[in-house]
Amino acid sequence: MKTTLTSGALGAMLFASTCAFAQNAPVKVGLMLPATGTFANLGNMIENGFKMYVAEQGGKLAGREIVYAKVDDESDPSKASDNVNKLIKRDQVDVLIGTVHSGVALTMAKVAKESGTLLIVPNAGANAITGPMCAKNIFRSSFSSWQSGYAMGKVAAERGHKNIVTITWNYAFGNESVQAFREGFEKGGGTIADSLTLPFPNVEFQALLTQIAAKKPDAVYAFFAGGGAVKFVKDYAAAGLNKSMPLYGPGFLTDGTLDAQGASAQGMLTTLHYADNLNTPRDNGFRQAFLRAYKADADVYAVQGYDAAQMLHAGLKAAAGDIKAKDKVIAGMEAAVIDSPRGKFTMSKAHNPVQDLYLREVKGADNIFKAVAIKGLSDPAKGCRM
Repeated sequence: MKTTLTSGALGAMLFASTCAFAQNAPVKVGLMLPATGTFANLGNMIENGFKMYVAEQGGKLAGREIVYAKVDDESDPSKASDNVNKLIKRDQVDVLIGTVHSGVALTMAKVAKESGTLLIVPNAGANAITGPMCAKNIFRSSFSSWQSGYAMGKVAAERGHKNIVTITWNYAFGNESVQAFREGFEKGGGTIADSLTLPFPNVEFQALLTQIAAKKPDAVYAFFAGGGAVKFVKDYAAAGLNKSMPLYGPGFLTDGTLDAQGASAQGMLTTLHYADNLNTPRDNGFRQAFLRAYKADADVYAVQGYDAAQMLHAGLKAAAGDIKAKDKVIAGMEAAVIDSPRGKFTMSKAHNPVQDLYLREVKGADNIFKAVAIKGLSDPAKGCRM
């Protein structure tokens, strides 16, 4: 018996077939991270953390295979627009993961907001990303620059310091970190004696160290990361300043850099949302798995990459694996409680982690947990309208 399909029935079959293909097609993740330059190691740790979580789920999130497209962003804001559009237009990625450098991330956020592409920021802390530039499709798995800076300002004031000099690269994250430190420190009764800057990624610190020595502050607050953090901490110690003026900073000053900093970093105090000896079952398991997979110790950057994948998984599960069901994906990420190696965290209304900030002390090759500096700290997200 011959069966004839009506045009309506044929259309319905084609639609169902298209939907089934879409549900089974891989989710394409665009990794826009630094592979060269000052922040190359940080980008590598984020990528490894993300991929480890996906591997733990058998290479699939909510039943969807995960495939990758990659661009080296070179930590160069002038190339950011071209690079992010390669991933969106050329590679047609479903979700963007990036990046480390705040200047590059700000462009990524602008393009993501305009295009509606889902973006998870696994490091860059520029306040504007979850402040004035906030959007339904933009999330962060890391921190705002305000969080770690403000926490260290509070700690420095509590330690009795009254007069501090700050120093950083003159770019978005550095300036915001210093401003947040100032807010926390002045709230506790302290005074900023001077704020010194130099262009990114300049690491010629001697002239500024001479200025610091002449000022004779109680202590110094510095933001640098990667290779710049290594050189600054070593130069600071070589100048003998650490003997009379304790050096403080957000955790990036000593995270992923201690092997190279060596004795120069010993005893330093920093604040961050992760520490090396939290000694929880979740963190211990994560660190052991990371060491097995990559023959390297996990750090905060690996955690942030790992949690970016957890967040994407939460969104996909809420949408039954359909990455195109963007509202459901976003709602799932907003409602998620992320079981992070750092400790469980939730999303603020601006899509920034609400998390504990830890005080850590450098001992040997580790940033050892010393205390909870501030529990459940939420970024104020000034200027966010969603």
